[in-house]
Amino acid sequence: MIFLFITFGFGCQTNASSGMGVADHSKSTYLELQRKKVHRYVIFKIDEKKKEVVVEKTGGPAESYDDFTASLPDNDCRYAVYDFDFVTSENCQKSKIFFIAWSPDVSRIRAKMLYATSKDRFRRELDGIHYEIQATDPSEMDLEVIRDRAR
Repeated sequence: MIFLFITFGFGCQTNASSGMGVADHSKSTYLELQRKKVHRYVIFKIDEKKKEVVVEKTGGPAESYDDFTASLPDNDCRYAVYDFDFVTSENCQKSKIFFIAWSPDVSRIRAKMLYATSKDRFRRELDGIHYEIQATDPSEMDLEVIRDRAR
């Protein structure tokens, strides 16, 4: 059994149990998605040199779920938030924010461990998340899965 304890201090609030710090830009970009609807999605990655979670890519409001999933790497881990718009059975327009922890089976073990140990700390920084999905395969976060969870 291998135990991994990570501690970093670079101006971010971290400790051995929380993993990486969170860049201020990551928080502000999420708030732009949540409050201003500037982004359809935000993809975050861990910058091991900076020891923090940073924004890798954003998608504009007109981008589709397919655009979002195509932006995730096939062989590396990422965190993502996706703002899902839908119409209820009562014909009401709704929006739900999904947090997705993407950890494909083919990722390096080190990356999987790093993302797993940092997820809870990062997730706590993002107020207003409605649903969380852990996906190791694209089928686990298929658009139908998102639709079913949102209803």
